[in-house]
Amino acid sequence: MFNNSTILITGGTGSFGKKYTQILLEKYNPKKIIVFSRDELKQFEMQQIFNSTCMRYFIGDVRDQARVEEAMEGVDYVIHAAAMKQVPAAEYNPMECIKTNIYGAENVIRASIKNNVKKVIALSTDKAANPINLYGATKLASDKLFVAANSYSGSHGTKFSVVRYGNVMGSRGSVIPFFLSIADKGEFPITDNRMTRFMITLEQGIELVWNTFEDMVGGEIYVKKIPSMKITDIAKAISPKANQKIIGIRPGEKLHEQMIGIEDAQYTYAYDGYYKILPAIHHWCDDPVRINHGIKVSDDFEYNSYNNTEWLGIEDLRKWIKQNPDNLE
Repeated sequence: MFNNSTILITGGTGSFGKKYTQILLEKYNPKKIIVFSRDELKQFEMQQIFNSTCMRYFIGDVRDQARVEEAMEGVDYVIHAAAMKQVPAAEYNPMECIKTNIYGAENVIRASIKNNVKKVIALSTDKAANPINLYGATKLASDKLFVAANSYSGSHGTKFSVVRYGNVMGSRGSVIPFFLSIADKGEFPITDNRMTRFMITLEQGIELVWNTFEDMVGGEIYVKKIPSMKITDIAKAISPKANQKIIGIRPGEKLHEQMIGIEDAQYTYAYDGYYKILPAIHHWCDDPVRINHGIKVSDDFEYNSYNNTEWLGIEDLRKWIKQNPDNLE
């Protein structure tokens, strides 16, 4: 699929974009890989690592529709990873979050259709399921935009789907590298000792994106089956003797994350390693091509980090940290 193709990654200098670029170059022979982002320093640093002749680096912001359209010219596949992701930052800067996560999504959709892009995958988050914070609400709106975009592509034939997963282990700004950076202080700030989170590696996230490109018809939300972990166990894995200071839940923060709410159960099908939430609009949820031999979940099904059947243990995390020093930013 990707040999002699042009792939554009918005927010491409982030953790996902860098790993995805690495694997693209290792496995395929793409015509072009376009890294689209607004940080010139991160692009410069990325160029020192990925300097293949197929690489292109575009400075731009997804808020700028004209620039997104320019970058999208001749593109076959798009991964939309650009987003404002930090929950507290979104709570205190709501309009900035809306401009990037909602208006930016609309710009990517319009530019993709205008340039006859074949397939677009938008990266989402567990916080988009029954959101209580602005970040989650904007990503839910973004998800809805990408699902509905399949109604507007018409003769252009552009297909849009969404990939939803939890906290990427070791990614920039996430809890594991933060705890590692303060481990020598002997104390970890814990918002609530009951808190749980979904945990996923970059490799697992990229694997889900590969699968989505192959499987998607348009409008599906793909959810990876991944383990949960207690925030207190993450702290113990990094420094078992460190004091855990309870500081209280931050604005917009949940005790437990959710990826599929009970409201979506009637549209959800299970597969080996993932779930698919099919689009309710246009009766696409009844489309046998989209269902594709999936097994319908029960009507009371709910997939959250608290009732998960798969858990990551303390020793499992210690082993992962030891084996993946380069994945901790």
